[in-house]
Amino acid sequence: MPLNERDASYLSDMLQAGRAIQDFIAGVDLKGFLGNHMLQAAVERKVEILGQAARLLSEEFKRAHPEVPWKVIVGMRHVLAHEYGEIKQDRMWTVATVHIPRLLPQLERLSV
Repeated sequence: MPLNERDASYLSDMLQAGRAIQDFIAGVDLKGFLGNHMLQAAVERKVEILGQAARLLSEEFKRAHPEVPWKVIVGMRHVLAHEYGEIKQDRMWTVATVHIPRLLPQLERLSV
């Protein structure tokens, strides 16, 4: 399915946010992440942007690419935006170090 301009823009936002997360945590371990509230906030914000962009992608585009866990991505954004007291930083670390590196190649394939 060819990308329309709107979906291409949101996909680009997702890629930028995911790459920023990787840049933020480069050379950092879990202990360093847990001890750095500014870094935690930066990662949270980029995950939130990633989820908001995923939410705004057209349903047609998301249906055409079920291999991407759109609902999980959007769900994480909702937790960050609305249930911020429930954020578990060790879970954010897993998002940043496991899920984002898996997600970026999927998004890169879709953006061409």
